[in-house]
Amino acid sequence: MKRSGKSLERPRAKALKRREFLTTAVTATAVTAVAASSFPKPSLSQGLKKWRMQTTWPKNFPGLGTGANKLGEFITKASDGRLTVEVYGAKEIVPAFETMDAVSSGTLEMGHGAPYYWKGKVPASQFIASIPFGLNVGEQNSWLQFGGGQELADKVYRKLGCKFFASGNTGVQMGGWFNKDINTLEDYKGLKMRIPGLGGEVVKAAGGIVVNLPGGEIPPALASGAIDATEWVGPYNDLAFGLYKSAKKYYYPGWHEPATLLDNFINLEAWEGLSGDLKAIVQTANAYANSYVLNEYIANNNAALETLVKKHGVQVKKFPDEVLIGLGALSGQVIGDLASKDALSSEVLKSIVKFRTGSIAFAKVSEQAFYNARVLPFDWVSL
Repeated sequence: MKRSGKSLERPRAKALKRREFLTTAVTATAVTAVAASSFPKPSLSQGLKKWRMQTTWPKNFPGLGTGANKLGEFITKASDGRLTVEVYGAKEIVPAFETMDAVSSGTLEMGHGAPYYWKGKVPASQFIASIPFGLNVGEQNSWLQFGGGQELADKVYRKLGCKFFASGNTGVQMGGWFNKDINTLEDYKGLKMRIPGLGGEVVKAAGGIVVNLPGGEIPPALASGAIDATEWVGPYNDLAFGLYKSAKKYYYPGWHEPATLLDNFINLEAWEGLSGDLKAIVQTANAYANSYVLNEYIANNNAALETLVKKHGVQVKKFPDEVLIGLGALSGQVIGDLASKDALSSEVLKSIVKFRTGSIAFAKVSEQAFYNARVLPFDWVSL
């Protein structure tokens, strides 16, 4: 009986040990699976994106270049690195004015410039940038958000294979740097001037010779006499470029660009490949950059103008009313003629004209009236 008992216990013990081993193995496998699922996957499987953005501006240039840097930084940080944007200055990858081609083709994912640079590709783009005697910066941003401007801009940029975002604004620019006085409209005849967009078309109509140059090429062109005059942006940027070294007459106001919009354009396929949350981050980043750039100009223009006048002997001169009236009349003719040749340009212009008309009526009793009141001769706060 004992022998038979021992012989029965041994198989039973082996079976128990086997069940224990299998139970332990199954449990270990389950634990391993849970642990694996709780650790981050390798970066490649997470779908991280790395985009390149080239600007049409010199690398890190005040206002223009720094705004583009802020845009890239915001997207990278807000996405926690899921969408990293590396920023390059003009010519670091392609020439400045070839940036749009590079983005449209997919060589680059993003670009940063100004819409009138692309008028040779889609004429309607120049109407989005800024219109002579047109919308100021507040009106322009309002038109984009509430006047159908964003939808029209997207329609224009789809023809370029891109998604459009407003990504900065200079506000009212200066009228330009000249080596001679501008007393009448006749003084524009034969003048070789660097001036882009619709403003350039108006100067051309006034008899000027318009030269298109990217920002980095302006200072040497003015210094060498290749151009007689130039506009760039305003005191903050113009001081940084040293334009006062080659011209001393600094005219205002910037009738040609009362609010110059900067564009962030994104390859359409790349944009559509983003998840919903990444699209929201890019949109928010551009809204931030749009505000940041304008605020940077407001904060720095006055001090820069004082430096130009007091340190460098620049003469700040106002265009005579006669000249402004003549330029205004020419602007209406030129803008209307250009828009009539292109259906999309006409659609954009009609929308802007309607918004401008409504804005002017209220501005007379609001901002315009306030500005006039603020400079009346009375003592204010003295510190």
